[in-house]
Amino acid sequence: MPTYKDKERGTWYASFYYTDWQGRRRLKKKRGFLRQKDAKSFEEEFLRTKARSCDMAFGSMVEIYFDDMKGRLKANTLKNKRYLVEAKILPFFKDLPLNEITPAHVRKWQSDLLAEGLAPTYIKTINNQISAIFNYAVRYYGLQVNPARLAGGVGKKNADEMNFWTVEQFTAVHEKVRKLPARTGLSVLFWTGLRIGELLALTPRDLDLDAGTLSVSKSFQSIDGEEVITEPKTPKSRRVVPVPSKLAAELREYMAALYNVGPDDRLFPFTKHYFRREMLKAAEAAGVERIRLHDLRHSHASLLIHLGCPVLLVSERLGHEDVQTTLRTYGHLYPSTVPEAVKKLDDLMP
Repeated sequence: MPTYKDKERGTWYASFYYTDWQGRRRLKKKRGFLRQKDAKSFEEEFLRTKARSCDMAFGSMVEIYFDDMKGRLKANTLKNKRYLVEAKILPFFKDLPLNEITPAHVRKWQSDLLAEGLAPTYIKTINNQISAIFNYAVRYYGLQVNPARLAGGVGKKNADEMNFWTVEQFTAVHEKVRKLPARTGLSVLFWTGLRIGELLALTPRDLDLDAGTLSVSKSFQSIDGEEVITEPKTPKSRRVVPVPSKLAAELREYMAALYNVGPDDRLFPFTKHYFRREMLKAAEAAGVERIRLHDLRHSHASLLIHLGCPVLLVSERLGHEDVQTTLRTYGHLYPSTVPEAVKKLDDLMP
C-alpha cells in the first residue's frame, strides 16, 4: 500500500483507489499525516470499512452507525447519543478491532463505568447504546455475536424513587415565582404534565381557551446552539389536553400581557434553563425541597393517580406511546387492589 511524502509540508499522505457501493472506481486522498505509518493505517482502515469487514476498528463502525441513523432519528436524539458514545464508550473501545472485542472487554468497561459512581439509570442507558451498536454490526456487517449481550446488563431501567411536589408544595413555590412567563409556564407543566419541549413550542394557535384545551403537535429543541422545532417525542405525543378552567384563566392573563404575538409565534420564547432557574429560586424562597423540572411531569402523573384516574387516562394525558410505558413508570404508585378483590370474592361465596 503506497504512501507518499509531501515535501512542501513535510508530512505524509495516502492516495489510493477503491470501489464504491455502486461499483465505481474512485480515488481517495488524505493529507497531513505526521508519520508514514499513520498514512498507511488510514488506508488500511478505510478499505476495511468499505469492504464491510468486521476487523475494522470499533470507532469506524460507530461512524457508519451514526451516518445510517441520521435520517431515522430526531436531530436532538442523535446529538445526545453521539455525546454519550464519545464521552463514555469510545475512549475504551475506539481502536479495538470490532471482531476482537470479547465479553471480557465489555465486562472490564462496565466495571470502569460502575466505578465512576454514575446514576444506575444512566449506566443502563450507556450500556444499551453500546449493545445497539454491536446489534447493528451483527445485523448488517456480519459480526458473529454481540459481546455486550453475552456480558450481561448493568444499571437499572427505573430510578429507585421519583421526586414529586404535592399541590400544597407547588402552590407555595408558585407564589414565590416573580416573573410572569416563568410563573405561567410552571403552572402549565404542573397542571397538564407537558414535557418542557412541548411547553416551549406552544403557540397561540395551539390554545382553545374557550373550549379549555391545548394541542400538542411539536417540540422545541436547542441543537448545537440552533433553536429548532421538531416532531413530538412519539406519535402518541400528538394530543389534545383538557386544562382546568383556572389554568385557562391564567393563560388568558399571560397572553393579554404579551405584545404583538402572532398566532404561530412561541408563547414561551425561553429555554428550559430559564424555567429551571426560576423554579429553583422560588423553591428556595418557599422553603420547599428542590426537584428537577421534569419532576413536575411526574408530579402531575402522581396527582392523577392519587385522584383515582384510570391508567389509560393518565397514559393519554401524558402522551405515552402505550399503557405499558405508563405502568412501567408509575405502576408502583397505584394502590394494590388485591385485598379489595379478595373481599368481593368472599362476599360472593355462599
